[in-house]
Amino acid sequence: MTARDAFLSAPTITQTSVSNDHLNWLEDEAISILREVFGGFERPAILCSCGKDSLVVLHLAMKAAAPGKLPLPIVHIDTGHNFPEVITFREHLVKKHGLNLIIGHLDDSIKKGTIRLAHELESRNPYQTITLLETIEGNRFDAMVGGARRDEEKARAKERVFSHRDSFGQWQPRAQRPELWNLYNTRIAQGENFRVFPISNWTELDIWNYIAREDIELPSIYYTHQREVIERNGLLVPVTEITPPRAGETVITRDVRFRTVGDISCTCPVASTASSADEVILETITATASERGATRMDDRANDAAMERRKKEGYF
Repeated sequence: MTARDAFLSAPTITQTSVSNDHLNWLEDEAISILREVFGGFERPAILCSCGKDSLVVLHLAMKAAAPGKLPLPIVHIDTGHNFPEVITFREHLVKKHGLNLIIGHLDDSIKKGTIRLAHELESRNPYQTITLLETIEGNRFDAMVGGARRDEEKARAKERVFSHRDSFGQWQPRAQRPELWNLYNTRIAQGENFRVFPISNWTELDIWNYIAREDIELPSIYYTHQREVIERNGLLVPVTEITPPRAGETVITRDVRFRTVGDISCTCPVASTASSADEVILETITATASERGATRMDDRANDAAMERRKKEGYF
């Protein structure tokens, strides 16, 4: 057989096989990281906002624990300004999988006086840090698994997979530990903890390809639906009691979906008719703006602001 004949008779490498090989590698890496968490910490937990990234992490964690039960609780920091569809999905998820859910209520922090709002409709997103740190301290968690990805924005790109937090819950980007050859140093002193990001190396497109492959259930607002919105500063701001229209603004009804889920006061949908994960994948391939840049009002300020918030203990 000639070299040409051998080439022509070789099996064709399809896009699907390449994609699956890539997803398999990412999945194996994430499961390996999660098993490090299971075995290396006394009181770990999974931060679960019920957004697509944290739901992928939860799916991976259940795979990592199989055939046993998930050995750690999930934690939701509830701002009190959540989309109703997300809270409904959270309760459905807990019941379906028998999960141990711990909720950190921002309203409790307000009652204690550790959070003071300038006015009732002020964005609560920046204040989640305080409730998160109080929840960590109250439950003595030593590791919090999160769904952050390095491709989201510059501050997150500086994170290690095992991101050390000092006894005040603060992140020091220049004092992070090296992770050569995927060897992780998980030693901590009293009062310190880690944030662990098993999907650090994933992209938004990876997430959606994995959701499609694994048929992962998501809150309905991740797919197209009709919603009243206002066009403001290049964003589609949802019309709610928390985000009412301003004087002179026109309310319109659009087909939209959410690329990311967060506090109502700062999270916007994008125009979309994508009704399935496969259709979202096609939109993601052609998207020209990052998911946070296109949908989060608070992330448009500057990268330095996000880094400051992370140093204070933000997700």
